[in-house]
Amino acid sequence: MRGKRVGKLIVAIDGPAGAGKSTVAKRVAKELGYTYMDTGAMYRAFAWRVREEGLKLGDEKKLRRVLQDTHIELVEQGGRLSVLLNGVDVTDRIRTPELSQSASLVSTSGIVRQRMVELQRAMGSRGGVVAEGRDIGTVVFPNAEVKIYLDASAEERARRRFEELRGQGKHVTLEETLKEMEERDRRDKERSVAPLRKAADAVVIDSTNSDADRVVERIMHEIKKKMSANQ
Repeated sequence: MRGKRVGKLIVAIDGPAGAGKSTVAKRVAKELGYTYMDTGAMYRAFAWRVREEGLKLGDEKKLRRVLQDTHIELVEQGGRLSVLLNGVDVTDRIRTPELSQSASLVSTSGIVRQRMVELQRAMGSRGGVVAEGRDIGTVVFPNAEVKIYLDASAEERARRRFEELRGQGKHVTLEETLKEMEERDRRDKERSVAPLRKAADAVVIDSTNSDADRVVERIMHEIKKKMSANQ
């Protein structure tokens, strides 16, 4: 990902869980006609495989072998992003609180992150992507033309996640969701490999008191500025 691309940009949106990255990234990608890259879903998919096959993160030899045999695709199907793990649609299986925690644990592994970054860079090699995650602007695409760090208070992020889970029929409490959110924040920020942090050249947007429309508008403003500068 070295050097300047001509034409389509890479838009990197980083931030903690529940900040609204997925919602706004999907909308920005649709508005631009770009590919939406949900990197968190890729970690969830591999975490699901780890759990299903009873793999141990400490067994690096076996983990490396399984990683090389792991292919994850993000495919738009009928307006819905599907996650394919070695050709199998695991989209619905990876959207649980348990998989969220498992993905956070799996992402602390250096060799797992190395493989995921390889897959992500391959997807974004031609530009024209809106990628969201924890280390997009710092590690995966450090030369992304537009970098956004989307944040919100822990309480607001927990409330959003709680409403999402309740809407899916999950039986959780707001207190449990906040505790899980704070644990994920701690793990993401303190991990030794690619910790969650703001890129030096990222534009910070706090969505605590802003709806998705306003956040998308702000991000599109930054993208249009970059496009104009590149002409």
